[in-house]
Amino acid sequence: MSDRNPGGPLDLAQLRTFLAVYRAGSLTAAARLLGLSQPTVTAQLRSLETRMGRQLFERLPRGVAPTAAADDLASRLAGPLDALEAVAGGGRLEREVPEPPVLLGGPAEMLAEMFVPALAPLVAQGVRLRIAMGLAEDLLTGLRAGRFDLVVSAIRPRGRTLIAEPLADEEFVLVASREWSRRLDSRLLARDGPAALAGVPLISYAGDLPILRRYWRHVFGVRLDGEAAIVAPDLRAVKAAAVAGAGVTVLPGYLCVRELAEGTLVRLLDPEDPPINTGFLVQRAGARPGPHVRLVRDRLFQAARAW
Repeated sequence: MSDRNPGGPLDLAQLRTFLAVYRAGSLTAAARLLGLSQPTVTAQLRSLETRMGRQLFERLPRGVAPTAAADDLASRLAGPLDALEAVAGGGRLEREVPEPPVLLGGPAEMLAEMFVPALAPLVAQGVRLRIAMGLAEDLLTGLRAGRFDLVVSAIRPRGRTLIAEPLADEEFVLVASREWSRRLDSRLLARDGPAALAGVPLISYAGDLPILRRYWRHVFGVRLDGEAAIVAPDLRAVKAAAVAGAGVTVLPGYLCVRELAEGTLVRLLDPEDPPINTGFLVQRAGARPGPHVRLVRDRLFQAARAW
């Protein structure tokens, strides 16, 4: 007979163990964080899977991988369990354990250019960082499920499970190499708009030209129709192609400060109302951030203000 009991309450200790395994990515690491033996962690997970009638993790040669059922359960558990830990004082273990690594997610270009150099000095204070880079929606899903402590996001999340604070405004600029800027008459561009760019190759980080389309719509008031000469899914590669003279592109201002100062890129227009995108620093609602998470959070805001 199975001990599955869908109508009864789930065991809180098993749920805590599940969330620890989900966040740590391995039974061994979770056992160490919980102060339990690995066989105990394994037994609790198996019992929880039996009660739920679902497999929560796939066992890998090194660690475990969450199933879709685990992603769903973690997204519903993370906030309430973190809030419960905050009420209970946050500590289950009598012995002191070191601060865990701070799990930070965000867009690759912004983290690499603006924030990782500013966070580096925290290592001397004992802070450990685990950085993941990806798309905003994927990172916010991971944050809800407890895979991250902090996420830098180009979009403001919806709902009450996450708290978003404005972090930095990024201005988009229309740029090209010095050689292309000499061929293009900035006065003609200001007067005729995109007609002055007819036939000029475009460089984009995606095939549907999202940043370019937004710039055309906001500054020129027209829809951009066309195809990029180069598509590279990393704005740093887009910048490199523009510096090399491949054509015209639109970049966040923070990413090309050095190139504009050196003259390897030239701002083609200086509109009174440039397109601006706000980046947010996002945390889970009800989470009780540890000292190192607070250090990282403060340093991110300091770095944003410096830019």
